[in-house]
Amino acid sequence: MTIGVLGGGQLGRMLALAGYPLGIRTVVYDPSPDACAGQVAPLCSAPYDDWDALARFADDRWCITYEFENVPLETARFLAERVPVRPTPRALEIFQDRLLEKQFLNAIGIPTPVFASIDPAQPDAALEVVGLPCVVKTRRFGYDGKGQGIARTREEFLQWVQRFEPHALIAEAFVPFDREVSVIGVRSLTGEIAVYPLVENRHREGILRVSIPDLIPQSPLSVNEEGIANYPSPLTERGQGGEVYIVRLLESLDYVGVVALEMFEVGGQLLANEVAPRVHNSGHGPIEGSETSQFENHLRAILGLPLGSVAPRGYCAMVNLIGAIPPIESVLCIPNAHLHLYGKEPRPGRKVGHITLRADTREERDALLQRTLELVGQV
Repeated sequence: MTIGVLGGGQLGRMLALAGYPLGIRTVVYDPSPDACAGQVAPLCSAPYDDWDALARFADDRWCITYEFENVPLETARFLAERVPVRPTPRALEIFQDRLLEKQFLNAIGIPTPVFASIDPAQPDAALEVVGLPCVVKTRRFGYDGKGQGIARTREEFLQWVQRFEPHALIAEAFVPFDREVSVIGVRSLTGEIAVYPLVENRHREGILRVSIPDLIPQSPLSVNEEGIANYPSPLTERGQGGEVYIVRLLESLDYVGVVALEMFEVGGQLLANEVAPRVHNSGHGPIEGSETSQFENHLRAILGLPLGSVAPRGYCAMVNLIGAIPPIESVLCIPNAHLHLYGKEPRPGRKVGHITLRADTREERDALLQRTLELVGQV
């Protein structure tokens, strides 16, 4: 069977690699002829509005998925008329717009920071809703800290609004969070759901640097009344886990595939920040740290295959390689370190790979993480 993936970045690359052991072929579509996924899978290189090329791309595909949420909605809808697109264009429409995203989350009972749409003709109206300090964001095309800025005064707020024009904007109350976390869930075409353990994420300059699953591997597997399996984290035990939110999100949209929910933890409460309707950078640890990776489970889900176990294999962590690649031999000298390179030329601020770590104890994992951070210069 052959699937199509819109987007030829590292996530598309890892989806293709996850498919090979299962006999699943992947063809990727990307406007760039140098897209890194093209190194491991056939690449169709054409603009996202080349309807003839898209129609050929859809031929003989079991289904089509996407590896990033900024695929033009018109492209996804065009393909959905010819072949199943999973997740659906509806999910893409909601989650590529920060205002629609927040409105949807609130509508299904998932709390977010206070937000308001910014009217360029009357920007102070939004400021009256969210207060200061606040964050000004473009509604679309923001990632890795791009398209957003913190305003501590009215003058800074107006400067950000002016800087981002003519983009549609949203203002959000600034959240003095204790930490940033995310949860990744997957729902199959058959309705089966699995949820990976909550992950703590550490960013710098708006870019994810380190992800650490916040789990207790020794705890027994819990299964709720709907038969959904979860592996507990400290937040879950207090009844405030993001697992509840991710299941609600998956079911409310009849969602098929992997989705990531990024959240702020504030005094034990979780506030949703953003949703990624795709496999996610914070879910790389389970490539070696769980029985089944997010990439394999995404493929299983969109093809209606049984989901794989998300049971943790000890303690794991993930370190992103940003802008540079350390000596390969130095990485491979670290016990239980697994190097994943994306086939990209290094440049400042660019994700060029990641390292996953796995250990039998938390102490061992933390020691390996410290050694890895020293190697890549992130201490």
